[in-house]
Amino acid sequence: MISAGDFRNGITIELDNNIYQIIEFQHVKPGKGAAFVRTKLKNVKSGGVIEKTFRPTEKCPQARIDRKDMQYLYSDGDLYHFMDVENYEQIALNEEAIGDTLKFVKENEMVKVCSHNGNVFAIEPPLFVELEITDTEPGFKGDTATGATKPAVVETGATVYVPLFVNQGDVIKIDTRTGEYLSRV
Repeated sequence: MISAGDFRNGITIELDNNIYQIIEFQHVKPGKGAAFVRTKLKNVKSGGVIEKTFRPTEKCPQARIDRKDMQYLYSDGDLYHFMDVENYEQIALNEEAIGDTLKFVKENEMVKVCSHNGNVFAIEPPLFVELEITDTEPGFKGDTATGATKPAVVETGATVYVPLFVNQGDVIKIDTRTGEYLSRV
């Protein structure tokens, strides 16, 4: 159990049969009345954000989130297969549990599988990936000064906006949290 007075960013708590991560918190002590803690909580399963206030003495059970490194093997239809590299156990997850988190992940790459009480609820891809561009319009000499971008399809099938000087066959570095182009490799 953790009291609301001890809340910090990133802590996960159980509330109303859901698991929430504290995104933002603020201790408020008005001139008149009792102090309270104003929080923004993100539901780790659905991704929704709610705002809730707590009394500083209120207690919540702290949720234990297990993050395990696993290798993404392949997908067949709507199932995605992952393997634990320590004991070679495999698990298959449906598209509902995965969402679009694997759009920048190639087969045989390492990801973090997040679970609570043995129930997998999310996949965390690596922060940065290097992927080859399979399809984009060719760049033209002199187009680099404007800072304009063009769509490019990478080898996983995802679309990324890249500068005009990037060509088909180039390997680029992508931030998986935002889906933004970072640099050529």
